[in-house]
Amino acid sequence: MQELERELLREKYPTKDAITTEIINLKAILNLPKSTEAFMSDIHGEFPAFDHVLRNASGNIKLKIEELFNGQMTPKTQQVFAFLVYYPTERLAIVKQQFSCPEDLHQWYLDTFDDLLKLLKYCATKYTRSKVRKALAPEFVYITEELLYGDFHTADKHEYYAQITDDIIQLHSADNFIISLCHTIQRLVVDHLHVVGDIYDRGPAPDKIMDRLMQHHSVDLQWGNHDILWLGGAAGSSLCVANLLRICARYDNLSIVEDSYGINLRHLSLLAEKYYDDNPGFRPKLTQPNEQPSEAELRQITKIHQAIAIIQFKLEGPVIDRRPEFKMQQRKLLDKISKDRKTITIDGKTYPLINGCFQTVDPNDPYKLLPEEQEVIDQLTAAFKNSEKLHKHMDFFMKKGSMYLTYNNNLLIHGCVPVDKKGNFEGLTLNGKLYKGKALFDLLERNLRESYIDPNQQDDLATDLLWYLWTGPVSPLFGKRVMATFERYFIADKATHVEEMNSYYSLRHEPWFIEEMLAEFGVDPKTGHVINGHTPVKKGQSPILAGGKMLVIDGGFSKAYQKTTGIGGYTLLYNSYGLQLVTHQPFTTREKAIADLADIVSTKRVVEQELARKTVAETDIGTELKKQVRQLMELLADE
Repeated sequence: MQELERELLREKYPTKDAITTEIINLKAILNLPKSTEAFMSDIHGEFPAFDHVLRNASGNIKLKIEELFNGQMTPKTQQVFAFLVYYPTERLAIVKQQFSCPEDLHQWYLDTFDDLLKLLKYCATKYTRSKVRKALAPEFVYITEELLYGDFHTADKHEYYAQITDDIIQLHSADNFIISLCHTIQRLVVDHLHVVGDIYDRGPAPDKIMDRLMQHHSVDLQWGNHDILWLGGAAGSSLCVANLLRICARYDNLSIVEDSYGINLRHLSLLAEKYYDDNPGFRPKLTQPNEQPSEAELRQITKIHQAIAIIQFKLEGPVIDRRPEFKMQQRKLLDKISKDRKTITIDGKTYPLINGCFQTVDPNDPYKLLPEEQEVIDQLTAAFKNSEKLHKHMDFFMKKGSMYLTYNNNLLIHGCVPVDKKGNFEGLTLNGKLYKGKALFDLLERNLRESYIDPNQQDDLATDLLWYLWTGPVSPLFGKRVMATFERYFIADKATHVEEMNSYYSLRHEPWFIEEMLAEFGVDPKTGHVINGHTPVKKGQSPILAGGKMLVIDGGFSKAYQKTTGIGGYTLLYNSYGLQLVTHQPFTTREKAIADLADIVSTKRVVEQELARKTVAETDIGTELKKQVRQLMELLADE
């Protein structure tokens, strides 16, 4: 043990009794059951569905109610009780309307206190009293602990406990007490949350998801390819700004930029109005059926969509030219357009152009921005760099986020580990050095952090690598050889739309490949798992691959994907008993869920069951606690 560590421990535990007490405490914690982790991926701005899954703990709260109250509550009563735990404020308003007699409401409060305290005690069995106390609402800590750990069989205290519960009601604190108990139950049922990428794009409320995550008691984030665009925008990458605005326009989601992050799109709108007309190829995809734009709004979005797409394609040229190591010269397509703007020649083959909107493209200098375009993208990039709310969210993303995570013998990655057809790691060569496998992830993360720290540089390597993460041929977050955005807009021949997937996506079905991948990242190849997002699991496909060693949990939170997946998303739970994959049905609305008691959990599938219940000692936290015990034992030996 280092001398500095020893001195810090001596300050914290100055006496032999203090050291002994902490050793006893830590060794006892090591024997508690492993707490529950939850995994989510590819939420794509769908806040109501995300929020509901957090509240019901991927169906775990309902399961605990069934286990505890089976034979005491009917299934219908259990469902009503579950929704009180999920949405206490809203359900209290509904329940209270059902009572005309104050005495009946009083009795309902007493019964509900009793049921909630029983459920809380049941959910708290994995934890120390200290941890449970930290999860309680501060204003009700004393009351809750008295009722939670009280001996109700002692006749001398009957009146004591009765007075506490009566006063909670008489002093008009019953609702707040119930709400606090419900929130504590939600917090204890899932101890830690992993979000395996793509909070942003497509859905309307990624900002609300970020606000919710910032309030969460324990969370980590892996960056997804769509998240990178927003991190890149905050880091001053004009190309990331153009890409994310194009996607927002494509999915009728520009309000997130203006209303949520306060970024003014007026200059972009004026530019679009000046140069562009209505264009069927750029009409937005409407994924929110309850929010139908007017025809005038659709035309405006369509024009903005064209304007920012052309700016994006122009901005790509200089980056491709100054970064030959990216090997993306084939993605420069504006200079392949004919002078009359009717055809394009790619790899020696000529295609007619559709949905043409090349009014601002100079055939003699196709990647040069008009002065107006330059002014607009500069203004937008500055606005992204200076948005206070965006930076609050992106700062949190940087603090809690990473390119990958190894946690409790699982490897969490959003996209892929780029490989060739034989499973050899592919990489990116920079300054004469090849980065592949884990080293590639580490390189890209270092550069992302460097770019984020200094957002005033726009043409440095770190900033260019942000865009490469979005679309590069060996980007771990992209996972394809090319992104055929241009072809999908402007060429009818669907053969040009094909985006070849990295060989990772076929090899991840093979146990030997997953074992090699786990070993590369320092995870036990025989007992570890890869938890993966990014690619929606289509109808008829299994999310459990490679004999259970690879788990793909992108099941369609995004409404844009639900026709493909047929479900409303997957989540994964990992508790002391093992791994469970949870399938969710599509979420409708929060209001309908609360009114109709409509849950969205459909099935749970055991992926892997522990032969013996896993304890804290067998987790990463357990490893750290054992280290602390050894250090304290050394300190004790010195006494």
